Amino acid sequence: MTHRFFVVLFAILLGTSSFAQAPLSAQSAKQKPAQFSGTIRLRLPPRLYAVPGIEMNVYFDNICLTVTPLNVVFDAVCAKGKQQVERWTFVPTEQDVGTFPFAVEVRDELNRIIARAESVLEVVPEKAGGGMPVSVLTVGDSLTHAAVYPAHLLELCKADANPQITLVGHVPGAKNPNVRIEGYGGWTARRFATFYKVEERQSGPEDWKTWNSSSSPFLYADGSGKSGLDFARYCREFNGGKGLDFVTFLLGCNDNFGANDETIEASIDTMFKYYDMLVEMVHQVRKDTKIGMLLLVPPSGTQDGFGANYKCGQTRWQYKRNQHRVVERTMEKYGKREKDNIFLIPSNVNLDCLHNYSSSKVQWNSETKEEGSRLNNGVHPSAEGYRQIGDTIFCWIKAQLATVPVSGK
Repeated sequence: MTHRFFVVLFAILLGTSSFAQAPLSAQSAKQKPAQFSGTIRLRLPPRLYAVPGIEMNVYFDNICLTVTPLNVVFDAVCAKGKQQVERWTFVPTEQDVGTFPFAVEVRDELNRIIARAESVLEVVPEKAGGGMPVSVLTVGDSLTHAAVYPAHLLELCKADANPQITLVGHVPGAKNPNVRIEGYGGWTARRFATFYKVEERQSGPEDWKTWNSSSSPFLYADGSGKSGLDFARYCREFNGGKGLDFVTFLLGCNDNFGANDETIEASIDTMFKYYDMLVEMVHQVRKDTKIGMLLLVPPSGTQDGFGANYKCGQTRWQYKRNQHRVVERTMEKYGKREKDNIFLIPSNVNLDCLHNYSSSKVQWNSETKEEGSRLNNGVHPSAEGYRQIGDTIFCWIKAQLATVPVSGK
């Protein structure tokens, strides 16, 4: 007998070989530990909203922070939907209405659970809020500026079973005057809360291009010429003097784009300072306005989009680290605030960052005529991706109308 044989035999007798460990690994796999984010910083929004006929997804790479998501195993634990390679996906029917526990476990190559997060899936009736008139203001940067997800909200609400939404704000395109937003490329929470130039406030509500480079639409000068947030006046000019039923905020991209691991916390602190001013501004007019804080959406799925837009000026990985930290802290700060009419909208989970960002056919290199598809935008989804964001907002609005009908004051 060889020396190697005795080593293996000795290990088996001690119960330290891989054969002896197998039952222990199987036993560990059955355990359900409490939630923990692990080294990959797994995070799920506390609530996922769904409506019959609308696809809802949780893309696994969007809920964690790892360079190589294919090196771990994601396991979606839910009585509804199905798990695919890159996502959990679900198109509910009316028979699925209800609330269901939802969890994602992440395992390593030894089948050990290295992270676990929990949520609740809420499927609301198809006719929730049917025919109810509601006003919605969407506030944001270039992702709102594109006006695709607000337009998608209007499209979804054409059916009798859905609320009749009136969008409030400026008109970004004459072709569809019903699409109204407060979304401007490059803007931040700070700019919405503080930026005012009296000489540029000569245009009316329809002159969106001028307002895009002008002062905040929520800032007005008082009798002494000093500017301040005046949402009551904004509502008089844009919503017939009534407070809004719903206000959504999708900010954070420009606020934190230039941050790194050393500066991201201070950067988010600054953003929250002005976010709080905007939230207070809305609730000073109407306490029961439901404010939806959209969780900042992840970037495109590869570095190609960042190379196309920023050359060597920014990496996807650094932006993803910043974005994920914004999501973590937004959940910590604004989560569990429903009694204050502040809600988290899980827009970050329901976005296909590989297929619903724009791409182009290009040669793989100069020495071949063979072409392939490369993503060509780092932070702006394609129209399909924007519609996924719109789906998420729509499901959230339906969920609110299913439980607490808006008063329409």
